[in-house]
Amino acid sequence: MNKFLLVAINSKYIHSNLAVYCLKAATAYSDKVYIREFTINNQLEDILKNIYLEKPDVIGISCYIWNINYVKELLPELNKVLPGVKIWLGGPEVSYNTEEYAGRYENVAGVIKGEGEAIFKELMDCYMEDREKDIPLIPGITTVSDGKIIDNPCTLVYDMSDSVMPYYAAGYKEDDYKNKIIYYESSRGCPFSCSYCLSSVDKHLRFRNTELVLTDLKVFLDNKVALVKFVDRTFNCNREHSRKILRFIRDNDNGITSFHFEIAADILEEEDIRIMNSLRPGLIQLEIGVQSTNQDTIKAIHRVMNLDKLRNNVTAIRKGRNIHMHLDLIAGLPYEDINSFRKSFNDIYDMKPDNLQLGFLKLLHGSLMREEKDKYGIVARDIPPYEVIYTKYLSYDDILKLKQVEKVLDMYYNSNMFVLSVRYLSGSFDDSFAMYEMLSECFERRYSDGSLPSRNGKFELLYDFAGDYLNEHDMMVFGEMLRFDMYLRDNVKSLPECFAFNKDESLRAKKYSGEHKLTKAEHIEIFKINPVEYRDNGNVVCGDTVIYFDYLIRDYDNNATIKILEETK
Repeated sequence: MNKFLLVAINSKYIHSNLAVYCLKAATAYSDKVYIREFTINNQLEDILKNIYLEKPDVIGISCYIWNINYVKELLPELNKVLPGVKIWLGGPEVSYNTEEYAGRYENVAGVIKGEGEAIFKELMDCYMEDREKDIPLIPGITTVSDGKIIDNPCTLVYDMSDSVMPYYAAGYKEDDYKNKIIYYESSRGCPFSCSYCLSSVDKHLRFRNTELVLTDLKVFLDNKVALVKFVDRTFNCNREHSRKILRFIRDNDNGITSFHFEIAADILEEEDIRIMNSLRPGLIQLEIGVQSTNQDTIKAIHRVMNLDKLRNNVTAIRKGRNIHMHLDLIAGLPYEDINSFRKSFNDIYDMKPDNLQLGFLKLLHGSLMREEKDKYGIVARDIPPYEVIYTKYLSYDDILKLKQVEKVLDMYYNSNMFVLSVRYLSGSFDDSFAMYEMLSECFERRYSDGSLPSRNGKFELLYDFAGDYLNEHDMMVFGEMLRFDMYLRDNVKSLPECFAFNKDESLRAKKYSGEHKLTKAEHIEIFKINPVEYRDNGNVVCGDTVIYFDYLIRDYDNNATIKILEETK
């Protein structure tokens, strides 16, 4: 065999597929392993052509919920242009339902189940040493031999310190790191057993040697990678390991590279938070899976979480004003009806995350939740990503309502484009969920045809919505907050209709530039309140405030640098 081609079909161009690089790094015959990455946005014909032109002897395809339907379309076409070339499938989307693939596609040799490095190493050894007859004996594969399906249990556990850094093994050069999110793994497995998550299936929690991790990270820093996303399920479950990594990236910060970690916030200690508070703004992002604050739900999904400790630690991190925090919430979990979900939403919203990710339960193959779906009356779609349609506790009407809430939440909260205006407006509602629920209804009425608003349209919708709930004075304050949000992000030339009356104010503001001629990356605006005082201290102070915006120098939220030129109280 001269060429084993590993194929990755990613969801976006900026993504990289860590799995195929790990496989290449795991074998002594890495020079015979080639990698091609595509996206689901590529035409199937183009992928077919490019795989064909590689003239592979064997093909391996990495399968996930976002690409499995694409792979199913691709398999019979590959058999037409590359007859006799066998294909191995691997990844979470085929590891727990191997019978759907082994023996059903003429060109599929089998499935590599679970983590693939040790299995792939054995497979490559068999191909390169002319021992193909031994392939059915490899632990962790499902294949067909003499017309019978052989389904071998997974017994091989890979030592994460055994191979070189995957991207180094693949021959990555400086240009290869550009415009990509680089995925990296310093630990595998998870100490928790959340029933909706596949990571809980792997009970072998292990870590790559910390010194090797630091060496790997130095490569990313030297090459000025924009974002390194750790795929560790619980990055901080080993405090010594995680603290060494955080100190290293702090002490070797290049001012460009940032890192994304998924953590369990309730197990953080004061030392962890001290380190985090010492980091450059924007150096790290944190993803924190809360999922629900209903204790019956938490117990049912086999999750362990100290909510009070989590809340206190999130507050302590936020005080540093240097780290983006994403908090996750899942709709469709056991015992979570619409009222319980409302409470979970409000509890998490009150923690003031930078991003509140409202997701919907997915019944993944291999997960305990999929096995227990009948127990909780969970009905999900039969096609990937197997998302919940309704449960014993949430009707389909409830799910549709939450889908609408998710849309406006992403538009007006998670975009970080309406920070002050949304914060001010939420004070006029009984709770935060109520505001987004009513805003979603307003959105659906205005955009009932399924279209999406323009940038200005988003401002106009929010302004009109607020007008139904605020008195004249509060509406003036809200409008100034909204206008500040608008200029904080962009030097707007075409104003939304709701701000058309402020054109004269913009002209009057130009006198504050003096002899300095403003560039396209600068702006001066007069506000009737001091939005900076509200942003920093929560106080509404009326009176003309002249603010200078510099769009060339932006903070880690991508907001312009500002300076108050004059203030009249």
